[in-house]
Amino acid sequence: MQNGCILQYFHWYYPNDGSLWKKLKAEALKLAGLGFTAIWLPPAQKGNSGGWSVGYDIYDLWDLGEFDQKNSVRTKYGTKKEYLDAIAAIHDAGMQVYVDVVFNHKAGGDDCELVSVRKVDPEDRTKFISEPFEIEAFTKFSFPGRKGKYSQFTWDYHCFTGVDFDNKTKENAIYSIVNAYGDGWEEVIDDEKGNYDYLMYDDIEFRNEAVREELKRWGEWYYKLTGFDGVRLDAVKHMSPRFINEWVDHMRGLAGKDFFVVGEYWAPGNLSLLLKYIDATNGRMSLFDAPLHHTLETASNAGRDFDLTGIFNESLVGSRPELAVTVVGNHDTQPLQALEAPVQDWFKPLAYALILLRENGYPCLFYPDLYGAQYKDTGHDGGTYDISLAVVPHIEKLLQARKCFAYGVQRDYLDHANCIGWTREGDAEHSGSGCAVLVSNGDEGFKTMEIGRRHAGKTFVDSLGNRTEKVTIDDEGKGTFTVNAGSVSVWIDQPHA
Repeated sequence: MQNGCILQYFHWYYPNDGSLWKKLKAEALKLAGLGFTAIWLPPAQKGNSGGWSVGYDIYDLWDLGEFDQKNSVRTKYGTKKEYLDAIAAIHDAGMQVYVDVVFNHKAGGDDCELVSVRKVDPEDRTKFISEPFEIEAFTKFSFPGRKGKYSQFTWDYHCFTGVDFDNKTKENAIYSIVNAYGDGWEEVIDDEKGNYDYLMYDDIEFRNEAVREELKRWGEWYYKLTGFDGVRLDAVKHMSPRFINEWVDHMRGLAGKDFFVVGEYWAPGNLSLLLKYIDATNGRMSLFDAPLHHTLETASNAGRDFDLTGIFNESLVGSRPELAVTVVGNHDTQPLQALEAPVQDWFKPLAYALILLRENGYPCLFYPDLYGAQYKDTGHDGGTYDISLAVVPHIEKLLQARKCFAYGVQRDYLDHANCIGWTREGDAEHSGSGCAVLVSNGDEGFKTMEIGRRHAGKTFVDSLGNRTEKVTIDDEGKGTFTVNAGSVSVWIDQPHA
């Protein structure tokens, strides 16, 4: 089988011109040819900001760009028909579709309700700093533009645990709704901020059985409509694992197969929390390797002062490789976004070699790293910045190396602070497969590595073109490979280069 590779086909600042679904339909075959096996699509549902919405300010799960709601029929990415056409093109190209599902919250309620709440300390949500009192909250969702098509379920304050705005006083604060489902917030894994159930907007109450059943009905409809092959679950850090388990089991039962699920539990530098979440969900789902991303960003900023022998320390791919989705960047970590932590440009080719060409992990490539991006926005300091993200050098060749060469036994040479390497011996199923990879964050380097006796006598060249010499594999299956300073080289059998 071909090595799997995901493409995150969007970024936060993709133009709001309704073109994404059409672009994806036109490029599906090309993307498959590059080596992608799955496409992660942005949230396709109508958000509170209508045609401007990235998709995470979710308003109506049942509106895929079909109804005139929030001042727009289409979403930022296009219409429902264009969405379904793009999915069909992905499937026709032999790739899988992973849909982005936002269950944590809803935004843009249609009407206010008088709701009894208690104000909480925003830095310790387990501390109530008021007695119960009434506020006006936008917790009534009737979706007048949809007029009950697909679902007649109306959301009201019984469906939420908390809100952050009182329309009566125009005050922004965190309010815990007094309801019949429990005293305060739902149970979550992390004790950050005391309890981090509440994240934003109207926080969904999963202890309400009617809510859970509505979300399962929606999942059934969505699956039957699109035939998706996997799900990316947003903000699982802030949701009850019990509900996630229930919903995932229900959907897999419906599909009759163990389709792919990856959760966004963003905990950079904190592997223990990811492992705790995996235990709470009994290994039902993969997680993005936020700790590894944190290490890659740190390494890119430290340069030669970073010890490459520890690049995979405290990473999910090093601990639970079968559940690790590895990334070099995403829409939250890109410049000017909430979790801004971009890997420096010089290090990106090295970082992609580290996630694409090794045996462990399920790599996910970020849209601007393939296409580039330009945008302007306000920074955390209030200043306005013009951002230009360049295409990662050699990215298509690195993808081809994963598709064609990175197979078979892996031998590691993670033995030098500034120069590490590994080899993949290749296998019989992939003609010409096998490669040797060398990474340097310091000076020009070299390393004698074993790639296997099956390659004895063969001539290897750097498929990236960074080095021009040739390496002959000796009778023991070894060769001495080189790499430029602050660079990466991927050595392959010359006839297949």
